[in-house]
Amino acid sequence: MEQRDYILREIEKIGAILRAIKQKLFGGNINLAIVIEIQTENVKEILLTQANFDLDKFMNLNIKDSNEYITNFNGFNIENIELLAECITQIGFNEKCVDSKKYLEKALQLYDLCNLKSGTYSIEREANVKAINFITLK
Repeated sequence: MEQRDYILREIEKIGAILRAIKQKLFGGNINLAIVIEIQTENVKEILLTQANFDLDKFMNLNIKDSNEYITNFNGFNIENIELLAECITQIGFNEKCVDSKKYLEKALQLYDLCNLKSGTYSIEREANVKAINFITLK
């Protein structure tokens, strides 16, 4: 029972961190003076310091290794993986992002992982995948 409580706390912690990142950097009152490089660095720093999740390492892994990395990471359930995919998508959608294609491809990998792990169909997830595919096909 103690192990289960720990895992639930980790899931809640990761979810809270990802929601805070999404709100701070991409939602609500966006400060237009902040450039995408600073936003990306903020996301990386928050994930590393608060959740011990290395986004740089994750972004450079191949599909198999990145799926293994995130699956074995305490606190990442399907909902949190989708939140991470949304954050990465927002970075990739920014026209000033140097590696936007890399970010969008990684987001697609995360959405595919969610589809594999989830037993339910998500209209929102599918809409996000279509939006990414639309942008990358241009």
